[in-house]
Amino acid sequence: MNIKDVVALVTGGASGLGEATVVELVKNGAKVAIVDIDSARGEKLVAGLGKSAIFVKADVTSEAEIQQAMKKTIDAFGKINVAVSCAGVPNPGKVLSKKGPMPLDAFNKVVQINLVGTLNIIRLAAEQMNNNTPNEEGEKGVIINTASVAAFDGQIGQAAYSGSKAGIVGMTLPIARECADYGIRVATIAPGLFNTPMMASLPPAVKEDMAKTVPFPRRLGKPVEYAMLAIHIIENTMLNGCCIRLDGALRMPPK
Repeated sequence: MNIKDVVALVTGGASGLGEATVVELVKNGAKVAIVDIDSARGEKLVAGLGKSAIFVKADVTSEAEIQQAMKKTIDAFGKINVAVSCAGVPNPGKVLSKKGPMPLDAFNKVVQINLVGTLNIIRLAAEQMNNNTPNEEGEKGVIINTASVAAFDGQIGQAAYSGSKAGIVGMTLPIARECADYGIRVATIAPGLFNTPMMASLPPAVKEDMAKTVPFPRRLGKPVEYAMLAIHIIENTMLNGCCIRLDGALRMPPK
């Protein structure tokens, strides 16, 4: 798919990996709807991007709000042919700690936002993409999900986060196989340690120590590197049904 033909909806698009993806897409000629719950950051980002972007406040776990976000995107730009899910939360906690067993509400919150929220975008985006006119390859759309290396080597305290991200990895292939009948590709990116707002609360010394665990390059990932891969997935029609680790060969230890 040619980036200049892209109308993308990006969740979590007001910060971190999502923001970088929005900026790179617009820079390369795409039109983008930024979907986030942070209105202040979203509106500020749109102000700097001009007419190629809109902001829609919406919660990824809400069917009604995401349907409305997609309607506003189509009203503004005529279609949706790319959806990138970057919205997510970590919320670490042990299954059993000195305070007792993990509260189910804490686990459910992570699963609802990360996993169910991603599926909500997939299913509603696929519905809209199926209405698109296929390109010369028969392609109608591209859906990109965000997992994590924690899906494969999650650390102690990451049961909820790892479980939610492993769910995204696990559903990528069956959904890609199903969506193949509609000319829609589905792929997932599993980032390692990236310099995003999730890392912002950590002391500099802690972040420096974490960066040293990455074999090469020995640093935290840059959000733009995630965005570059997302653009490559959009452009490379053979990338379908896969999960790509973007981690500098990182394999996380137990803790």
